[in-house]
Amino acid sequence: MGAVMGTFSSLQTKQRRPSKDKIEDELEMTMVCHRPEGLEQLEAQTNFTKRELQVLYRGFKNECPSGVVNEDTFKQIYAQFFPHGALSCLESPCVEFLLPSPPLPFCLVDASMYAHYLFNAFDTTQTGSVKFEDFVTALSILLRGTVHEKLRWTFNLYDINKDGYINKEEMMDIVKAIYDMMGKYTYPVLKEDTPRQHVDVFFQKMDKNKDGIVTLDEFLESCQEDDNIMRSLQLFQNVM
Repeated sequence: MGAVMGTFSSLQTKQRRPSKDKIEDELEMTMVCHRPEGLEQLEAQTNFTKRELQVLYRGFKNECPSGVVNEDTFKQIYAQFFPHGALSCLESPCVEFLLPSPPLPFCLVDASMYAHYLFNAFDTTQTGSVKFEDFVTALSILLRGTVHEKLRWTFNLYDINKDGYINKEEMMDIVKAIYDMMGKYTYPVLKEDTPRQHVDVFFQKMDKNKDGIVTLDEFLESCQEDDNIMRSLQLFQNVM
């Protein structure tokens, strides 16, 4: 979750410029191939004000003139605006179950697979593209949603095949994506079986009935029992 915030709070900051009047702002939203829903409707559906939506839209439109983002473009934006993605991915709920404590020093190598999973989480309709509405809806949850909303979004990120639960193969894929960002030159050197060990720790914490899968209810219960996870959910409330 931290990785998402770093990416798009940077995008928002880069694109901030003097405000325009309401008519000109609304006209801007018609000059793309995909026209987003009206500002009033998005304001009602999210926790953003109209002014905040206008700022976010300018940044989104500048990077995505067509009005939609495919996965390749998403990865390019991710790499451009968040070159240190692995650092903030450590702030994601439950990630302390995946990585050693204290965190290892590392160098970045490849964030593309982690960006792939983030894109899938934003692409809630699984169409292969993310519209502005998808973007601000997810950002609204991550920045200003309730604890349950934020945890549900994180669960959806980890539930790669969207079947309603997290299995060990999915968690292994997420862990490997994180290690891709950490690189091979950590100290001390990571052992080959380290990702599997961290997946096992995750399931020991989360899999309450020991059936080999983590359901949403188990995930919510385990996260809310952990003070570190609860603190991590508060990190980005004042980003905007």
